[in-house]
Amino acid sequence: MIGPIVPLPQNPETLSARTQNSETPPLQPELGSGQHMDPLSEVLALIKPQVYVSGGFAVVGDMAIHFPKHRGVKCYAMLAGNCWLVVEGVPGPVLLQAGDCFLLPRGLPFQLTTDLSLKSVLYSDSCARLGMRREAPGVTEGARYIAGGHFALSGGHAEMLLQSLPPIVHIRRESDKAAMRWSLERMREELSDPRPGASLIAQHLAYTMLIQALRLHLADAANAGPGWLSALSDKHMSIAIATMHNDPGHPWTLQSLAECVGMSRSVFALRFRETVGATPMEYLTRWRMLLAADRLNNSSDGLSAIAQSLGYDSESAFGKAFRRVMGCSPRQYSQSAVFAPEDGTPPPQRSQRRYPASPVRA
Repeated sequence: MIGPIVPLPQNPETLSARTQNSETPPLQPELGSGQHMDPLSEVLALIKPQVYVSGGFAVVGDMAIHFPKHRGVKCYAMLAGNCWLVVEGVPGPVLLQAGDCFLLPRGLPFQLTTDLSLKSVLYSDSCARLGMRREAPGVTEGARYIAGGHFALSGGHAEMLLQSLPPIVHIRRESDKAAMRWSLERMREELSDPRPGASLIAQHLAYTMLIQALRLHLADAANAGPGWLSALSDKHMSIAIATMHNDPGHPWTLQSLAECVGMSRSVFALRFRETVGATPMEYLTRWRMLLAADRLNNSSDGLSAIAQSLGYDSESAFGKAFRRVMGCSPRQYSQSAVFAPEDGTPPPQRSQRRYPASPVRA
């Protein structure tokens, strides 16, 4: 049976709206004047992850639990015991053992089961039937305990991160598990012996687990593939990306970026395209437009100020670049909540409008 430590999940369709008005403190870094965030931190700040729910639950005995499709990212770890993870559309089950951590960035339905032959039970139905009962990790002999967080990505550019990750990110190497151990032990302590401030600490620990899991995923050479995320683990390409992020309004050229990383123009251009999946100028343009879209949503800056800060001499040139990347003009983006399709189907939510899946894809 399940002894839940987390609140009952709500309809995933309401997730974005709920987190927009959540009182959860934003998990965003603040830097002093003259300091710069690294590219991964900048992307996380841009998509504004917020903890929708954090905590853990216990599985005592044999059970198969079904979790429906979700928005955002789920990041969990096995604190004790082992079970199988089965994700819809992903061939083969994944065995989770104590200390393993996993990310589910695509929102696909999944199951956690102790026996692959068991028929699954919906998580919410299990909780309603068994009641909201707390169990501290370590109390029940042979129990399996899972803890972590479900993150809503309230920024409009979540696909930038999510599409750069596989359906399952499984952290299982012993060296990687050792890197996660501090967060897992602290999470176990907060869940087993709740004290004042435990909820907030658990939220921040879950966020730390998310960042550590992404960092370990990047460090694993076996995960390498074209894309901006994997490029962060490449010494030269990460410098080029950080250079563009640190000063997006600078009039960068292929030559000046190549000089920053100590490579010839032709070698840099080829290496960047092979590693990132786009040319340096394509990447720079898309990053600028994502920054512009964020400021249109979250600041009172005018188009002229935004354009100039991102290296454009005129609103016209900025507008053309914005429309090419984002699929609409800056004014349409800032003024219109939805775009109605021509076929008469219900219009998508604002967060579902055309956004580039990543800043590096044409």
